[in-house]
Amino acid sequence: MSEPVLQQGDEAGVRLLTLNRPQALNAFNDALYQALAAALEAARADDAIAAVVLTGAGRAFSAGQDLAELADARSHAQRQTDGFGPFIAALEAFDKPLIGAVNGIGVGIGLTLLPYCDIVLMAETARLRAPFVSLGVTAEAGSTWLLPARIGWAATAKLFFTADWMDAAEALACGLAWRVLPADGLLPAAQALAAAMAQQPVVSLVATKRLMLAARNEAARAARGREDAVFAALVGGPANRAAIEAFTKRK
Repeated sequence: MSEPVLQQGDEAGVRLLTLNRPQALNAFNDALYQALAAALEAARADDAIAAVVLTGAGRAFSAGQDLAELADARSHAQRQTDGFGPFIAALEAFDKPLIGAVNGIGVGIGLTLLPYCDIVLMAETARLRAPFVSLGVTAEAGSTWLLPARIGWAATAKLFFTADWMDAAEALACGLAWRVLPADGLLPAAQALAAAMAQQPVVSLVATKRLMLAARNEAARAARGREDAVFAALVGGPANRAAIEAFTKRK
């Protein structure tokens, strides 16, 4: 029997969710999108869970969208319905503390999900990349609003327009990461932080986060609508097809 694409464990009111496709650098396929969306919804509904830590198995946090699925025959709209869209909706609605523990590379959705995390901790060796322009498409997940709001216009422009890497020190400097730690201290620090939050009344945590989310989610949803329309127009186009073909030949 194959390993589940998402692992979970609970301790003292904290749920640890681990992306578990290490052979694919935890790239997101429909199965992983669906599993993580369901896990977030379950944690949200579970009164015994006060906070969630999200990390990756192996040497990556997530290498982003599984490009094999991006190149399949389904329409962009169908892919949104099958996995990505429900996942972003669950991430957006998650109203308990969410801590990202970025243990390795975070590419594409492995980066753009981070502004939905309340606090991000990164390993010293972790790196982030937004490859959308280099793939002949555009940004996703409300990141054209969320990232400028979180790290500023210039840092976002550098990420998007160059498709270059951001290391952990840069992520800390621009405010995307709250702390940078040695790799072996990353998960213990994230779990300790979540455990401290879990000492607070869950009802108060939820009420406070909902207030924080109110304005953010409205703006992020509007950004996602704009992004989806442009992404749908670009995906499958000449620049996107050439990028996917070049990637496939390198594998």
